[in-house]
Amino acid sequence: MAANAASSKASADTSSVNTKRAKASKQVDSATDLDKLIHERTRLALVSTLAAHPRLTFNDLKSLLSISDGNLSAHARKLEDAGYIVCSKSFEGRLPRTDYSLTEAGPAALDKYIKHMEALIAAMKAP
Repeated sequence: MAANAASSKASADTSSVNTKRAKASKQVDSATDLDKLIHERTRLALVSTLAAHPRLTFNDLKSLLSISDGNLSAHARKLEDAGYIVCSKSFEGRLPRTDYSLTEAGPAALDKYIKHMEALIAAMKAP
């Protein structure tokens, strides 16, 4: 009898896990709709940093994110091409200055990404 009870409990636990997974799958069927451009670690850090600071120079971003010139340039270009950030170049005296800031689409994309991730997390925590 004890073996039957243990078997029933294991079956119920497995059923509960399967139900939870199915529910999570239905709630977040759009997991593949995740903004892959922002999902990449460095680009997420870049957009998040610019969300906290309205305008930063190239050197400020490079220092805050601890990335190389080439890495920052490549990721910033992809975000710029997507319309999430804008790059403005000027001179400070004789020295070139590159500033980055978010466009109107940038915070909207970040907010959508965060909501999507929160939905994924909530779906996995659902009883």
